[in-house]
Amino acid sequence: MSPPEPLESPTHFIRTRIRKEVESGQYEQVVTRFPPEPNGYLHIGHAKSIVLNFAMAAEFGGYTNLRFDDTNPAREEQRFIDAIKEDVSWLGYRWQNECHASDYFETLYEYALSLIDNGLAYVDEQDGDRIREQRGSLTEPGTNSPYRDRSAAESRELFERMRAGDLADGACVLRAKIDMAAPNINLRDPVIYRIRHQSHPRTGNDWCIYPSYDFAHGQSDAIEHITHSLCTLEFEDHRPLYDWLIEHLPVPSRPIQIEFARLNIDFTVLSKRRLTRLVEEGYVDGWDDPRMPTLAGLRRRGFTPQAIRNFCTEIGVTKSESVIPYGVLERNLRDDLNARAPRRMAVLRPLKVVLTNFPEGEIEWLEAANHPQDPEQGSRKVPISREIWIEHDDFMEQAPRKFFRLKPGGEVRLRNAFIIQCNEVIKDSAGNLVELHCSFDTESRSGQPGADRKVKGTIHWVSALHAVEAEVRLYDRLFRVPNPSANKEVDFVEHINPDSLETLADARLEPGLDQAVAGQLFQFERLGYFVPDPATSPEQPVFNRAVTLRDTWAKLEKALA
Repeated sequence: MSPPEPLESPTHFIRTRIRKEVESGQYEQVVTRFPPEPNGYLHIGHAKSIVLNFAMAAEFGGYTNLRFDDTNPAREEQRFIDAIKEDVSWLGYRWQNECHASDYFETLYEYALSLIDNGLAYVDEQDGDRIREQRGSLTEPGTNSPYRDRSAAESRELFERMRAGDLADGACVLRAKIDMAAPNINLRDPVIYRIRHQSHPRTGNDWCIYPSYDFAHGQSDAIEHITHSLCTLEFEDHRPLYDWLIEHLPVPSRPIQIEFARLNIDFTVLSKRRLTRLVEEGYVDGWDDPRMPTLAGLRRRGFTPQAIRNFCTEIGVTKSESVIPYGVLERNLRDDLNARAPRRMAVLRPLKVVLTNFPEGEIEWLEAANHPQDPEQGSRKVPISREIWIEHDDFMEQAPRKFFRLKPGGEVRLRNAFIIQCNEVIKDSAGNLVELHCSFDTESRSGQPGADRKVKGTIHWVSALHAVEAEVRLYDRLFRVPNPSANKEVDFVEHINPDSLETLADARLEPGLDQAVAGQLFQFERLGYFVPDPATSPEQPVFNRAVTLRDTWAKLEKALA
């Protein structure tokens, strides 16, 4: 059975607009870009933008650039650049050009000089607090800077000194000269360059002035001949500035900005500032912790590129903000893995069972399908011996009436094997359960007259003689509440789920799983979907649970609604 086909992309307002523009001859091809800032790892929210940008360009005969918005050297690092490239590639996308805003620093500097020379920018020597005070409010206009009318020659000289490194950090800034009474605060003489004597990951110490995001972004789009700059809604108020700069600079093309609603998903946070805090303050084990919503974390947990692409396609593209249930993301993973993940048996909380009528020293090899719905995946041989491990939860000494697993005197079928009956419960001197003594029905083997005898319970198991000892990590949602950031008076970390990680150090796995490597995915029968952690090894196997077989949070979410 091959993996399911990707979901068909639904029509949305961006696709409709672009299609009309292409059909009218406005564009011969569509060129988009994905412009991350390399100051952290990509998260599931970025995946929505990646899928949209690459899909639109591909559908309309164009291409997508990967452009790093590296205009702030304070927190940008090469490791983040490398991680971003790995994540985009892992999702299955190939960019046409790898670009960096820093590639255009010289051109952007020349653009800034042109604004100065045309009386459309000036150097302001006030500090940041004073500039913010003068911007006004949503109901009050701003106040002109005392430096707003300084001559172009004087501003140019100061700006050149800024670049030369003659002035200290914060000594002055370059501001666009637009309209201090504009209803849109972003047009009230925004800062477009600031001094920062700090080494840059790519340009080193060549520059000590850096353009603002608003100044660099649109001009980088124009330099790369981007046709459609697809942004999330928080940039909608910045679009008039985007357009003003494009209009007043000698750029080689005129891209258009279109905004869409960002992804919001419950039981997590997607603010890079908050994610950074989780990492830096040790609430999680790095950016790729499987509880994190980062693509690296989701990959390590066992999410597949196809599941994430399908999720992004399913939730669609709108202008309306909404919150997507985390269960929708998990369902897309279940749908993907159910179709293709091979089945194996594993016991997470082992309880020993001795099959008293199974001959000592004998090993029987049983046939087991790798995937019950996919004959093409074939089958494997699974050993069984006198002693086996079963799941501790599959036995109950004082069992209720509808408990259909193992109990004293009760019968269950071992998956792919035969029916066993519990004859004796062995305990230690303290009354703790040690093991079970059971007998098996020889007539219930495959091919025997009683092979079709029905019992109400079927449980999984592994041979004690052949079992692989492993560590298994059970991951759950990182937060206990749907919106950890809703109450501004409560620190969001107070809502961290203390049970988001359970480590089982004594699990027993079917033989052969010690050879599994990171990236392989399995369904552990009756338990969920699991993936080897990157730290796994044949000597010390480590598996992470990607997702349970069913949505165990559904009832809780219903109660919280």
